[in-house]
Amino acid sequence: MSLRQVALAAFDAALAAAAPGPATARALAERPLAPGRPVTIIAMGKAAIPMARAAIGQLGRPPKTLLIVTNPENAVALDGAEIFAAAHPLPDAIGLAAAARALEIAASLTAEDQLLVLVSGGASAMLPSPVPGVSLSDKITLNAQMLAANMDIRAMNLVRQNLSALKGGGLARAAGRAVVRSLILSDVPGDELAVVASGPTLPPIGPRSAAVDVLQKSGLWAGLAPNIRAVLTAPAPTPAPATAAAPLPPANATLIGANQISIAAARAAIPPDYLLLEAPFPLIGTVESAAETLAALARAAPNQPCAIVTGGETTVNVTGTGRGGRNQELALRIALALALPRDWLFLSAGTDGRDGPTDAAGGIVTGDTARAIAAAGHDSRRLLANNDSYAALAAGDALLHTGATATNVGDCQILLLNRL
Repeated sequence: MSLRQVALAAFDAALAAAAPGPATARALAERPLAPGRPVTIIAMGKAAIPMARAAIGQLGRPPKTLLIVTNPENAVALDGAEIFAAAHPLPDAIGLAAAARALEIAASLTAEDQLLVLVSGGASAMLPSPVPGVSLSDKITLNAQMLAANMDIRAMNLVRQNLSALKGGGLARAAGRAVVRSLILSDVPGDELAVVASGPTLPPIGPRSAAVDVLQKSGLWAGLAPNIRAVLTAPAPTPAPATAAAPLPPANATLIGANQISIAAARAAIPPDYLLLEAPFPLIGTVESAAETLAALARAAPNQPCAIVTGGETTVNVTGTGRGGRNQELALRIALALALPRDWLFLSAGTDGRDGPTDAAGGIVTGDTARAIAAAGHDSRRLLANNDSYAALAAGDALLHTGATATNVGDCQILLLNRL
Protein backbone atom coordinates (compact mmCIF):
# COMPACT_ATOMS: atom_id res chain seq x y z
CA MET A 1 0.00 0.00 0.00
CA SER A 2 1.15 3.53 -0.74
CA LEU A 3 1.52 6.07 2.05
CA ARG A 4 -1.66 7.75 0.86
CA GLN A 5 -3.61 4.48 0.91
CA VAL A 6 -2.38 3.68 4.43
CA ALA A 7 -3.31 7.14 5.72
CA LEU A 8 -6.76 7.13 4.14
CA ALA A 9 -7.50 3.62 5.42
CA ALA A 10 -6.54 4.68 8.95
CA PHE A 11 -8.70 7.81 8.70
CA ASP A 12 -11.61 5.69 7.45
CA ALA A 13 -11.17 3.49 10.52
CA ALA A 14 -11.32 6.58 12.74
CA LEU A 15 -14.58 7.63 11.08
CA ALA A 16 -16.05 4.15 11.42
CA ALA A 17 -15.29 4.13 15.15
CA ALA A 18 -17.20 7.40 15.47
CA ALA A 19 -20.26 6.16 13.57
CA PRO A 20 -23.07 7.71 15.62
CA GLY A 21 -25.84 5.28 14.68
CA PRO A 22 -24.22 2.08 15.97
CA ALA A 23 -22.93 3.87 19.08
CA THR A 24 -26.43 5.12 19.88
CA ALA A 25 -28.00 1.71 19.30
CA ARG A 26 -25.41 0.01 21.53
CA ALA A 27 -26.01 2.46 24.38
CA LEU A 28 -29.78 1.98 24.29
CA ALA A 29 -29.49 -1.79 23.95
CA GLU A 30 -27.24 -1.95 27.01
CA ARG A 31 -29.55 0.30 29.00
CA PRO A 32 -33.03 0.60 27.48
CA LEU A 33 -35.46 3.40 28.16
CA ALA A 34 -38.34 2.61 30.49
CA PRO A 35 -41.00 0.68 28.56
CA GLY A 36 -44.53 2.02 28.40
CA ARG A 37 -43.65 5.64 29.15
CA PRO A 38 -43.81 8.32 26.43
CA VAL A 39 -40.46 9.23 24.88
CA THR A 40 -39.61 12.61 23.38
CA ILE A 41 -36.38 12.86 21.38
CA ILE A 42 -34.40 16.05 20.83
CA ALA A 43 -31.32 15.41 18.66
CA MET A 44 -28.79 18.16 18.10
CA GLY A 45 -25.49 18.53 16.30
CA LYS A 46 -23.79 17.20 13.21
CA ALA A 47 -24.68 13.59 14.04
CA ALA A 48 -28.31 14.30 14.97
CA ILE A 49 -29.93 12.41 12.07
CA PRO A 50 -28.13 9.04 12.41
CA MET A 51 -28.36 9.21 16.20
CA ALA A 52 -32.12 9.84 16.03
CA ARG A 53 -32.66 7.13 13.43
CA ALA A 54 -30.80 4.58 15.56
CA ALA A 55 -32.66 5.61 18.71
CA ILE A 56 -36.04 5.16 17.03
CA GLY A 57 -34.97 1.77 15.72
CA GLN A 58 -33.93 0.68 19.19
CA LEU A 59 -37.08 2.13 20.75
CA GLY A 60 -39.26 0.11 18.40
CA ARG A 61 -42.02 2.70 18.31
CA PRO A 62 -42.43 6.29 17.15
CA PRO A 63 -41.50 8.90 19.77
CA LYS A 64 -44.10 11.27 21.14
CA THR A 65 -42.18 14.17 19.61
CA LEU A 66 -39.04 14.20 17.47
CA LEU A 67 -37.01 17.39 17.04
CA ILE A 68 -33.78 17.41 15.06
CA VAL A 69 -31.36 20.33 14.82
CA THR A 70 -28.37 19.80 12.54
CA ASN A 71 -26.28 21.61 9.95
CA PRO A 72 -27.52 21.92 6.34
CA GLU A 73 -24.89 19.46 5.03
CA ASN A 74 -26.29 16.68 7.22
CA ALA A 75 -30.00 17.57 7.09
CA VAL A 76 -32.06 14.84 5.41
CA ALA A 77 -35.71 13.90 5.79
CA LEU A 78 -36.73 11.58 8.60
CA ASP A 79 -40.31 10.41 9.05
CA GLY A 80 -42.15 12.23 11.81
CA ALA A 81 -39.32 14.62 12.52
CA GLU A 82 -39.39 18.37 12.85
CA ILE A 83 -36.03 19.34 11.34
CA PHE A 84 -34.11 22.60 11.60
CA ALA A 85 -31.03 23.04 9.39
CA ALA A 86 -29.08 25.58 11.44
CA ALA A 87 -25.80 27.30 10.64
CA HIS A 88 -22.36 26.38 11.97
CA PRO A 89 -19.88 27.66 13.17
CA LEU A 90 -21.72 30.99 13.50
CA PRO A 91 -25.38 30.87 14.65
CA ASP A 92 -28.32 32.08 12.60
CA ALA A 93 -32.05 32.79 12.82
CA ILE A 94 -32.93 29.16 12.03
CA GLY A 95 -30.91 28.04 15.04
CA LEU A 96 -32.62 30.68 17.17
CA ALA A 97 -36.02 29.27 16.22
CA ALA A 98 -34.76 25.71 16.82
CA ALA A 99 -33.58 26.56 20.33
CA ALA A 100 -36.92 28.17 21.15
CA ARG A 101 -38.74 25.08 19.89
CA ALA A 102 -36.50 22.76 21.94
CA LEU A 103 -37.25 24.70 25.12
CA GLU A 104 -40.95 24.75 24.29
CA ILE A 105 -41.03 20.97 23.82
CA ALA A 106 -39.09 20.38 27.05
CA ALA A 107 -41.40 22.67 29.01
CA SER A 108 -44.46 20.72 27.81
CA LEU A 109 -43.31 17.45 29.40
CA THR A 110 -44.66 15.96 32.61
CA ALA A 111 -43.32 13.57 35.24
CA GLU A 112 -44.61 10.68 33.10
CA ASP A 113 -42.40 11.63 30.17
CA GLN A 114 -38.90 10.56 29.19
CA LEU A 115 -36.74 13.07 27.33
CA LEU A 116 -33.90 11.53 25.31
CA VAL A 117 -31.38 14.18 24.27
CA LEU A 118 -28.92 13.11 21.59
CA VAL A 119 -25.93 15.42 21.58
CA SER A 120 -23.08 15.77 19.08
CA GLY A 121 -20.54 18.37 18.06
CA GLY A 122 -21.65 21.67 16.57
CA ALA A 123 -24.80 22.00 18.65
CA SER A 124 -23.48 25.01 20.59
CA ALA A 125 -23.58 27.16 17.48
CA MET A 126 -26.72 25.52 16.10
CA LEU A 127 -28.93 26.33 19.10
CA PRO A 128 -28.44 29.97 20.12
CA SER A 129 -30.81 31.01 22.90
CA PRO A 130 -29.72 34.46 24.07
CA VAL A 131 -30.63 35.55 27.59
CA PRO A 132 -32.58 38.81 28.01
CA GLY A 133 -30.42 41.75 27.10
CA VAL A 134 -28.48 39.87 24.41
CA SER A 135 -29.53 39.58 20.76
CA LEU A 136 -28.76 36.97 18.13
CA SER A 137 -26.60 39.53 16.38
CA ASP A 138 -24.64 40.03 19.59
CA LYS A 139 -24.03 36.28 19.87
CA ILE A 140 -22.95 36.01 16.23
CA THR A 141 -20.44 38.81 16.75
CA LEU A 142 -19.20 37.30 20.01
CA ASN A 143 -18.75 33.85 18.46
CA ALA A 144 -16.73 35.35 15.62
CA GLN A 145 -14.58 37.25 18.12
CA MET A 146 -13.91 34.14 20.20
CA LEU A 147 -13.04 32.07 17.12
CA ALA A 148 -10.63 34.74 15.89
CA ALA A 149 -9.05 35.10 19.34
CA ASN A 150 -7.81 31.52 19.43
CA MET A 151 -9.99 30.57 22.43
CA ASP A 152 -10.16 26.87 23.20
CA ILE A 153 -13.53 25.12 23.09
CA ARG A 154 -13.90 24.85 26.86
CA ALA A 155 -13.45 28.59 27.32
CA MET A 156 -15.79 29.36 24.43
CA ASN A 157 -18.52 27.10 25.77
CA LEU A 158 -18.15 28.52 29.28
CA VAL A 159 -18.98 31.93 27.82
CA ARG A 160 -21.79 30.53 25.67
CA GLN A 161 -23.40 28.82 28.67
CA ASN A 162 -23.51 32.04 30.63
CA LEU A 163 -25.31 33.88 27.85
CA SER A 164 -27.80 31.12 27.02
CA ALA A 165 -31.19 30.00 28.26
CA LEU A 166 -30.65 26.47 26.87
CA LYS A 167 -27.00 25.65 27.54
CA GLY A 168 -25.44 24.81 30.88
CA GLY A 169 -28.39 22.63 31.85
CA GLY A 170 -31.08 24.98 30.60
CA LEU A 171 -32.79 22.35 28.45
CA ALA A 172 -32.94 19.84 31.33
CA ARG A 173 -34.28 22.50 33.68
CA ALA A 174 -37.02 23.33 31.21
CA ALA A 175 -38.05 19.66 31.23
CA GLY A 176 -39.08 19.98 34.87
CA ARG A 177 -39.83 16.60 36.46
CA ALA A 178 -39.48 14.56 33.26
CA VAL A 179 -36.78 11.88 33.28
CA VAL A 180 -33.92 13.25 31.18
CA ARG A 181 -31.29 11.07 29.56
CA SER A 182 -28.57 12.20 27.18
CA LEU A 183 -26.27 10.26 24.89
CA ILE A 184 -23.21 12.28 23.96
CA LEU A 185 -20.80 12.06 21.05
CA SER A 186 -17.83 14.12 22.22
CA ASP A 187 -15.88 16.49 19.99
CA VAL A 188 -13.92 18.17 22.79
CA PRO A 189 -10.44 17.30 24.13
CA GLY A 190 -10.71 15.50 27.44
CA ASP A 191 -14.36 14.55 26.82
CA GLU A 192 -15.73 16.76 29.60
CA LEU A 193 -19.43 16.16 29.00
CA ALA A 194 -20.54 19.58 30.26
CA VAL A 195 -18.42 21.14 27.50
CA VAL A 196 -19.87 19.15 24.57
CA ALA A 197 -22.51 21.34 22.88
CA SER A 198 -22.20 23.57 25.98
CA GLY A 199 -23.93 20.97 28.14
CA PRO A 200 -27.68 21.43 27.53
CA THR A 201 -28.51 18.73 30.12
CA LEU A 202 -25.60 19.18 32.52
CA PRO A 203 -24.65 21.77 35.15
CA PRO A 204 -22.66 24.72 33.78
CA ILE A 205 -18.88 24.60 33.62
CA GLY A 206 -18.58 27.71 35.76
CA PRO A 207 -20.28 30.93 36.82
CA ARG A 208 -20.42 34.24 35.02
CA SER A 209 -17.36 35.46 36.89
CA ALA A 210 -15.38 32.63 35.28
CA ALA A 211 -16.67 33.66 31.85
CA VAL A 212 -15.57 37.23 32.49
CA ASP A 213 -12.14 35.93 33.53
CA VAL A 214 -11.53 33.94 30.32
CA LEU A 215 -12.73 36.85 28.18
CA GLN A 216 -10.35 39.20 29.97
CA LYS A 217 -7.44 36.77 29.60
CA SER A 218 -8.15 36.42 25.88
CA GLY A 219 -8.06 40.18 25.42
CA LEU A 220 -11.66 40.33 24.22
CA TRP A 221 -13.39 41.87 27.22
CA ALA A 222 -12.82 45.55 26.40
CA GLY A 223 -14.05 45.06 22.83
CA LEU A 224 -17.29 43.29 23.71
CA ALA A 225 -20.68 44.91 23.23
CA PRO A 226 -21.58 46.88 26.39
CA ASN A 227 -24.80 44.91 26.88
CA ILE A 228 -22.86 41.59 26.95
CA ARG A 229 -20.50 42.98 29.57
CA ALA A 230 -23.50 44.20 31.55
CA VAL A 231 -25.17 40.78 31.51
CA LEU A 232 -22.00 38.95 32.53
CA THR A 233 -21.34 41.33 35.44
CA ALA A 234 -24.95 41.52 36.65
CA PRO A 235 -25.36 40.62 40.34
CA ALA A 236 -27.03 37.38 41.34
CA PRO A 237 -29.71 36.31 40.78
CA THR A 238 -29.08 36.87 37.09
CA PRO A 239 -31.67 36.75 34.29
CA ALA A 240 -29.98 33.71 32.70
CA PRO A 241 -31.82 30.44 33.43
CA ALA A 242 -28.73 28.49 32.38
CA THR A 243 -26.83 29.82 35.42
CA ALA A 244 -29.64 29.95 37.97
CA ALA A 245 -29.30 28.01 41.22
CA ALA A 246 -32.33 25.76 40.65
CA PRO A 247 -31.34 22.08 40.69
CA LEU A 248 -31.40 20.04 37.52
CA PRO A 249 -33.90 17.19 37.24
CA PRO A 250 -32.52 13.63 37.32
CA ALA A 251 -30.30 13.41 34.23
CA ASN A 252 -28.19 10.57 32.98
CA ALA A 253 -25.39 11.51 30.59
CA THR A 254 -23.46 8.80 28.75
CA LEU A 255 -20.42 9.21 26.52
CA ILE A 256 -20.92 7.01 23.43
CA GLY A 257 -18.13 8.20 21.13
CA ALA A 258 -14.97 10.27 21.45
CA ASN A 259 -11.75 11.31 19.77
CA GLN A 260 -9.68 8.88 21.83
CA ILE A 261 -11.81 5.96 20.58
CA SER A 262 -11.38 7.01 16.95
CA ILE A 263 -7.64 7.58 17.31
CA ALA A 264 -7.24 4.11 18.82
CA ALA A 265 -9.07 2.69 15.79
CA ALA A 266 -6.83 4.63 13.40
CA ARG A 267 -3.72 3.34 15.16
CA ALA A 268 -5.02 -0.22 14.95
CA ALA A 269 -5.51 0.19 11.19
CA ILE A 270 -1.83 1.02 10.55
CA PRO A 271 -0.12 -2.01 8.90
CA PRO A 272 2.03 -4.08 11.28
CA ASP A 273 5.26 -3.34 9.43
CA TYR A 274 5.06 0.29 10.61
CA LEU A 275 6.57 1.28 13.93
CA LEU A 276 3.96 3.25 15.86
CA LEU A 277 5.71 6.15 17.57
CA GLU A 278 4.45 7.81 20.72
CA ALA A 279 2.84 11.21 20.16
CA PRO A 280 1.18 13.83 22.39
CA PHE A 281 -2.54 13.14 22.89
CA PRO A 282 -4.71 15.08 22.78
CA LEU A 283 -2.94 17.35 20.32
CA ILE A 284 -3.95 20.80 21.54
CA GLY A 285 -2.54 24.32 21.58
CA THR A 286 -1.70 26.43 18.56
CA VAL A 287 -1.12 25.00 15.11
CA GLU A 288 2.40 26.46 15.26
CA SER A 289 3.33 24.47 18.37
CA ALA A 290 1.60 21.32 17.07
CA ALA A 291 3.53 21.53 13.79
CA GLU A 292 6.83 21.96 15.64
CA THR A 293 6.10 18.97 17.86
CA LEU A 294 5.14 16.65 15.01
CA ALA A 295 8.04 17.79 12.81
CA ALA A 296 10.51 17.14 15.64
CA LEU A 297 9.12 13.62 16.12
CA ALA A 298 9.46 12.96 12.38
CA ARG A 299 13.05 14.16 12.27
CA ALA A 300 13.97 11.89 15.19
CA ALA A 301 12.20 8.80 13.81
CA PRO A 302 14.32 5.69 13.19
CA ASN A 303 15.15 4.50 9.68
CA GLN A 304 12.22 2.18 9.17
CA PRO A 305 8.55 2.64 8.22
CA CYS A 306 7.05 4.73 11.03
CA ALA A 307 3.64 6.13 11.88
CA ILE A 308 2.56 8.89 14.25
CA VAL A 309 -1.19 8.91 14.91
CA THR A 310 -2.86 11.42 17.21
CA GLY A 311 -5.85 13.72 17.45
CA GLY A 312 -7.48 16.51 19.37
CA GLU A 313 -8.24 20.10 18.50
CA THR A 314 -5.65 22.77 17.81
CA THR A 315 -6.29 26.49 17.54
CA VAL A 316 -5.46 29.17 14.98
CA ASN A 317 -4.72 32.81 15.69
CA VAL A 318 -6.59 34.47 12.83
CA THR A 319 -4.95 37.71 11.75
CA GLY A 320 -5.45 37.52 7.98
CA THR A 321 -8.36 37.57 5.58
CA GLY A 322 -7.84 34.21 3.86
CA ARG A 323 -9.79 30.96 4.06
CA GLY A 324 -8.87 27.76 5.81
CA GLY A 325 -9.18 25.84 9.04
CA ARG A 326 -6.94 24.46 11.76
CA ASN A 327 -6.32 21.18 9.93
CA GLN A 328 -5.45 22.85 6.65
CA GLU A 329 -3.12 25.30 8.37
CA LEU A 330 -1.45 22.49 10.33
CA ALA A 331 -0.95 20.50 7.12
CA LEU A 332 0.53 23.52 5.34
CA ARG A 333 2.90 24.22 8.23
CA ILE A 334 4.11 20.61 8.17
CA ALA A 335 4.62 20.84 4.39
CA LEU A 336 6.83 23.88 4.89
CA ALA A 337 8.67 22.64 7.99
CA LEU A 338 9.48 19.05 7.05
CA ALA A 339 12.38 18.51 4.66
CA LEU A 340 13.47 14.88 4.99
CA PRO A 341 15.64 12.56 2.85
CA ARG A 342 12.82 9.98 2.90
CA ASP A 343 9.26 9.80 1.62
CA TRP A 344 6.63 11.01 4.06
CA LEU A 345 2.95 11.96 4.13
CA PHE A 346 0.87 13.90 6.63
CA LEU A 347 -2.91 13.92 6.92
CA SER A 348 -4.82 16.27 9.21
CA ALA A 349 -8.60 16.32 9.01
CA GLY A 350 -11.78 16.93 10.94
CA THR A 351 -13.94 13.87 11.50
CA ASP A 352 -16.99 15.95 10.58
CA GLY A 353 -15.67 16.40 7.03
CA ARG A 354 -15.50 20.16 7.31
CA ASP A 355 -12.49 22.21 8.40
CA GLY A 356 -13.35 25.80 9.23
CA PRO A 357 -15.66 27.68 6.86
CA THR A 358 -14.56 25.60 3.84
CA ASP A 359 -15.70 22.53 1.89
CA ALA A 360 -12.56 20.56 2.79
CA ALA A 361 -12.06 18.19 5.73
CA GLY A 362 -8.40 19.17 5.96
CA GLY A 363 -5.18 18.56 4.09
CA ILE A 364 -2.94 15.70 3.00
CA VAL A 365 0.62 16.80 2.20
CA THR A 366 3.93 15.22 1.22
CA GLY A 367 7.50 16.31 0.62
CA ASP A 368 6.42 17.49 -2.83
CA THR A 369 3.56 19.74 -1.72
CA ALA A 370 5.54 22.92 -1.08
CA ARG A 371 7.21 22.62 -4.50
CA ALA A 372 3.85 22.01 -6.18
CA ILE A 373 2.41 25.17 -4.60
CA ALA A 374 5.42 27.19 -5.76
CA ALA A 375 5.19 25.67 -9.26
CA ALA A 376 1.59 26.86 -9.42
CA GLY A 377 2.81 30.40 -8.88
CA HIS A 378 1.94 30.83 -5.20
CA ASP A 379 3.99 31.91 -2.20
CA SER A 380 3.09 29.46 0.58
CA ARG A 381 4.46 31.59 3.38
CA ARG A 382 2.62 34.68 2.22
CA LEU A 383 -0.62 32.70 2.00
CA LEU A 384 0.02 31.22 5.44
CA ALA A 385 0.58 34.69 6.91
CA ASN A 386 -2.86 35.65 5.55
CA ASN A 387 -4.46 32.50 7.03
CA ASP A 388 -5.11 31.37 3.46
CA SER A 389 -4.15 27.72 3.81
CA TYR A 390 -7.08 26.66 1.63
CA ALA A 391 -5.70 28.52 -1.40
CA ALA A 392 -2.20 27.15 -0.81
CA LEU A 393 -3.29 23.53 -0.48
CA ALA A 394 -5.66 23.86 -3.43
CA ALA A 395 -2.74 25.03 -5.56
CA GLY A 396 -0.72 22.01 -4.43
CA ASP A 397 -3.60 19.55 -4.96
CA ALA A 398 -3.39 18.79 -1.26
CA LEU A 399 -6.91 19.43 0.03
CA LEU A 400 -8.77 16.46 1.51
CA HIS A 401 -12.47 16.33 0.65
CA THR A 402 -14.71 13.76 2.32
CA GLY A 403 -18.08 15.49 2.32
CA ALA A 404 -20.25 15.58 5.42
CA THR A 405 -19.64 12.49 7.57
CA ALA A 406 -22.63 12.86 9.95
CA THR A 407 -20.32 12.57 12.95
CA ASN A 408 -17.93 14.82 14.84
CA VAL A 409 -15.35 13.66 17.38
CA GLY A 410 -12.59 16.19 16.79
CA ASP A 411 -9.58 15.94 14.50
CA CYS A 412 -7.25 13.17 13.37
CA GLN A 413 -3.57 13.53 12.45
CA ILE A 414 -1.58 10.79 10.71
CA LEU A 415 2.12 11.18 9.83
CA LEU A 416 3.75 8.34 7.88
CA LEU A 417 7.41 7.88 6.99
CA ASN A 418 9.12 5.36 4.72
CA ARG A 419 12.64 4.14 5.34
CA LEU A 420 15.52 6.05 3.71
